[in-house]
Amino acid sequence: MTRKDGLLALLVVVVWGLNFVVIKVGLHNMPPLMLAGLRFLLVAIPAIFFVARPKVPLSLLIGYGLTISFGQFAFLFCAINFGMPAGLASLVLQAQAFFTILLGAVAFGERLQGKQMAGILLAVFGVLVLIEASLNGQHVAMLGFCLTLAAAFSWACGNIFNKKIMQLNTRPAVMSLVVWSALIPVLPFMLASALLDGPAVMVQSLVNIDLTTILSLVYLAFVATIVGYGIWGSLLGRYETWRVAPLSLLVPVVGMASAALLLDETLSALQLVGALLIMGGLYINVFGLRLRRAKAVQG
Repeated sequence: MTRKDGLLALLVVVVWGLNFVVIKVGLHNMPPLMLAGLRFLLVAIPAIFFVARPKVPLSLLIGYGLTISFGQFAFLFCAINFGMPAGLASLVLQAQAFFTILLGAVAFGERLQGKQMAGILLAVFGVLVLIEASLNGQHVAMLGFCLTLAAAFSWACGNIFNKKIMQLNTRPAVMSLVVWSALIPVLPFMLASALLDGPAVMVQSLVNIDLTTILSLVYLAFVATIVGYGIWGSLLGRYETWRVAPLSLLVPVVGMASAALLLDETLSALQLVGALLIMGGLYINVFGLRLRRAKAVQG
């Protein structure tokens, strides 16, 4: 990977890591489901007038949009709104990697490798530690924690739909899929917000919208989604997946660091242990035990 592309990859990592802080800030004056709906509306329009529609079956496109867009962000935005710390959410959401592995084994008959099982077990232990921290009242609302896990599972379901789409002979461009699938969750988000928050609250949030909320929407729609996915997709197109994908492990690092700096969030000792266990599980899932093997060779 060239230095320029390496810097672009790190830029995307920073953008996606800051995404969780921006969500937290954007929720101060707008219901979570409405904020998410407006985010995807801005992703889709006006971009659909400039990006060709992906040539994929409508059922797969709807499935992708309802899982990776609606499901993931409905649960995530509500989780943060209900008290889930933004930094911790950025980490727990990475459980999608393990859910994806398990769903892939069911949907495609993929065999689990030893490193994947080891990574899953270590991460599950980390999640249990975080649950124990939550039950002890250490700054994490249990509802928010469970909703974040639900968001991770929805993301994993979306990954399965994405793989089915990418296996088609007419494999669509990444931005085409992102832009056109963004239309699908808009109506469900608005209907859900109307049912849970009420039309009066939705109208009031629009009438009283402030610059902070507007800037949050701009960041979420254009910077994190269109620019972020655009750069990431181009990098995946130019390099092997193993060169690019592991860099996403840095997203929760940026997420937790930015939340600590900008939102003054802190982790208790028990939460920090759980976070390190999950990061260790993610590392083993991607890299295996290469470091250990390297040391064995040197010895």
